[in-house]
Amino acid sequence: MDMIQASSKKELIEAINSLGEATRRVYINARPSMDVVNLIVSSAPNVEEIYCPPSLLKQASTKVFETLKDRGVRLTHKKVRVGRPNIYTDETIDRIAEQRAAGISVKNISRDLGIPLRTVYYYLKNAK
Repeated sequence: MDMIQASSKKELIEAINSLGEATRRVYINARPSMDVVNLIVSSAPNVEEIYCPPSLLKQASTKVFETLKDRGVRLTHKKVRVGRPNIYTDETIDRIAEQRAAGISVKNISRDLGIPLRTVYYYLKNAK
């Protein structure tokens, strides 16, 4: 899947123009308007699916959906995690919850796993 995350219309157009015939799936972080969708389909004639954030998919017009349906392209949403990636693996986060469930103090969990105390509290709070 080709990821297009642009901060301006100019960047978006440049990134879409760089798509090729091999592109089957595209993620854009912009509202799928008619001009954007037409540009994607012309730059990537073999595209099968176009993804965008759920909040922007709601803003797409019915004409966009109809046009893509006629061309055999599916427009749908996909949540893409943005921001700083997690430092700790899911396994480590699970160990925090397991140790806490076993009655081990947060301070000892922090010391055993080498994770800052505030981070242990954060994962315990958000694990619920």
